[in-house]
Amino acid sequence: MNILDTVRSHVLKRYQERADFEGMVTYNVHIKHMVEYAIQLAKKLNADEEIVEIAAWLHDIGRLDGTNENHHIVGAEYSEKFLRENGYYEEKIQQVKHCILTHRGSVDTPRETIEAKCIASADAMAHFGDISAMFYWVYVFLGKDMEEGKIKVRDKLTRSFNKMVPEAQEIVKEKYDAAMKILQ
Repeated sequence: MNILDTVRSHVLKRYQERADFEGMVTYNVHIKHMVEYAIQLAKKLNADEEIVEIAAWLHDIGRLDGTNENHHIVGAEYSEKFLRENGYYEEKIQQVKHCILTHRGSVDTPRETIEAKCIASADAMAHFGDISAMFYWVYVFLGKDMEEGKIKVRDKLTRSFNKMVPEAQEIVKEKYDAAMKILQ
């Protein structure tokens, strides 16, 4: 089994082990879209597609053990150990680790590689993969009323769009414009 297959199957198994919202719901409404957008962006920006795809699969792995605030740090450490145990190249492990450490828009850490920029942008782009999930999040998960929920979704999508590199914005622009029109 090659490293990409190993990572894909490991990540899927980890999400399947969770029976709550952080399990397959998160996998289906975030991880799948994030990986698709990351690969698309890597091709568009001539980034190392293997590094980007591995980092995309592993970027939120730190959340699965209950860490939210520092999931980028926990996830980077987890990924480093996992990739090393599976014989991945040390130089590439460090590149994946950098992508995971810098993927969060709310953490102001410089993204020093095009691969890290792909991961950070794809993480924000994933919010446009299944916009209905955003409504579920605000109305069911957060318990917001209609107006609060609308504002929360609009603000989240706007922040996400503004965090992306221009090439990523171009890819999701149509969805962003449609969502903003609906959320006026």
